[in-house]
Amino acid sequence: MTFPQARSHGKTRLSEANSVAGEKRTATASRSRASAQRRETILDAALAVAASGGYEAVQMRTVAERVGIAVGTLYRYFPAKTHLLVAALTREFRRLDSAGDWAAGDGTPLERLERLTAHLHDRWQHDPWLTTAMTRAFAVADTRAAAELDRAADEIQILLARTLRGGEPTPTDLHVAGVISDIWLANLVAFSGHRATAADTRDRIDRATRRVVTSAARPTANR
Repeated sequence: MTFPQARSHGKTRLSEANSVAGEKRTATASRSRASAQRRETILDAALAVAASGGYEAVQMRTVAERVGIAVGTLYRYFPAKTHLLVAALTREFRRLDSAGDWAAGDGTPLERLERLTAHLHDRWQHDPWLTTAMTRAFAVADTRAAAELDRAADEIQILLARTLRGGEPTPTDLHVAGVISDIWLANLVAFSGHRATAADTRDRIDRATRRVVTSAARPTANR
């Protein structure tokens, strides 16, 4: 025999449990959004500091004060300033990929790539302090930033490979893109170390890139 009052109490408890679970999910989602927003604000602050003073200016305390958080809180997001700057670089390339369809348009792979590199050259020269800061961070980052370094390298490589292919890249495109990425980094490190001017850096990157792309486009039998 079923007692109506007991059944009613059971439904009430179930309803209350579902309500509590829903409130917990809502609170968790809210905290996640707040954390993601704070991370974006931290990256914005790091880029602003780097753009005005370069790598040395990016101190964790300076960034934390600019955001309005404790230094300890900042370290929970990024264990070192190299990790912070590499994360900012990753985000910038992700935004660049989203902002323009570099794989679209007529032309050869080299012509598409030259449109992208011309845009990057202009940005690098417009913000030399920022360029120097992110390049140096990428070059000297230790194991604490290993995962972020991999993400940054992947973003750059995939963007270059899609641009070369004009669509979904092949393994060969990714290989060529990796070589071009290394060319960029080596020359930007020289630029950041004042061993090459902006004009020399652009010329060296362009000439080396053309050789790599031209060589990759030749039929295997003719190599």
